[in-house]
Amino acid sequence: MTDVARLAGVSHQTVSRVLNGHPNVREQTRLRVQAAIAELGYRPNRAARALVTGRSQVIGVVAQNTTLYGPASLLTALEQTAAEEGFAVSVGSVRDLDMVSISAAVERHLAHRVAGIVVIAPVESAGEALEHLPKDVPLVTVDGDPRRPVPLVTVDQVAGAREATRHLLAAGHRTVWHVSGPADWFDSAGRIEGWREALCAAGAEVPPLVPGDWSAASGYRCGQMLARMPEVTAIFTANDHLALGVLRALHEYGRTVPDEISVVGFDDVPEAAYFIPPLTTVRPDFAAVARASLDLLLAQIESGVVGDLRQTIAPTLISRQSVGAPPRR
Repeated sequence: MTDVARLAGVSHQTVSRVLNGHPNVREQTRLRVQAAIAELGYRPNRAARALVTGRSQVIGVVAQNTTLYGPASLLTALEQTAAEEGFAVSVGSVRDLDMVSISAAVERHLAHRVAGIVVIAPVESAGEALEHLPKDVPLVTVDGDPRRPVPLVTVDQVAGAREATRHLLAAGHRTVWHVSGPADWFDSAGRIEGWREALCAAGAEVPPLVPGDWSAASGYRCGQMLARMPEVTAIFTANDHLALGVLRALHEYGRTVPDEISVVGFDDVPEAAYFIPPLTTVRPDFAAVARASLDLLLAQIESGVVGDLRQTIAPTLISRQSVGAPPRR
């Protein structure tokens, strides 16, 4: 701000009045200050100003416009947790999580002087955008790229997948087949990693990966293939909707669950307990993710220091009736 004042030939206070839209500034002076701001590329420290003025009790959230259970549940948990701390949440929904969309959503939030920003960034295309966001605004990413030097809170996908696979192996299955999520999702990559780790640690064969997306329709198509393979006795799907499609395909092919094939999902959607049979699955603690994210963000807001802290939240295996011992050959 001092540099802007020097270039414009005005006082520090005049620059402050221009930035805050004060009416008692001559138009010629306002234009000179705005030209200096543009020339220097100056960006006000909005987080600090919000603390000083007390005008912002709003947290900006950038999220993809999706009805997928995981991201939608995270958003709901963030809103509830923020409300407990006296903050409102402003959601900037984007069609695609790419650099252009994320940057534009962040700029819209900054224009409204939010206290801090949370970006739900579960796909690879979001990674580059996060490194180019303003450095003076408190920021936390949720389910983002663990390789990026930005504050991150995420579900421990690897641990959850490892536990699901171990559960099937402990039931007596020689190996476990995996129907994965989309290749560009960090959640999907973590679940693949945990599945492979568990199989390798047990000395079990690692079958070919069965690629899918997050939909029940994709699970159904994958299940049609797996149902025709007599060697398949255990399936771990990357989410519960994939599991639902797999269960439908197995039923149509006369493969009973869990007598012939066991199935484990991930997410513990509200309907999972009512699948036929009730689905064994891995439950992420979305409330804990939201709490950790907000705690990290508030710490940045209060201290003014943006670090690269990260935290993983362990999920829980929920055992139901979709897992049993493999059939005797």
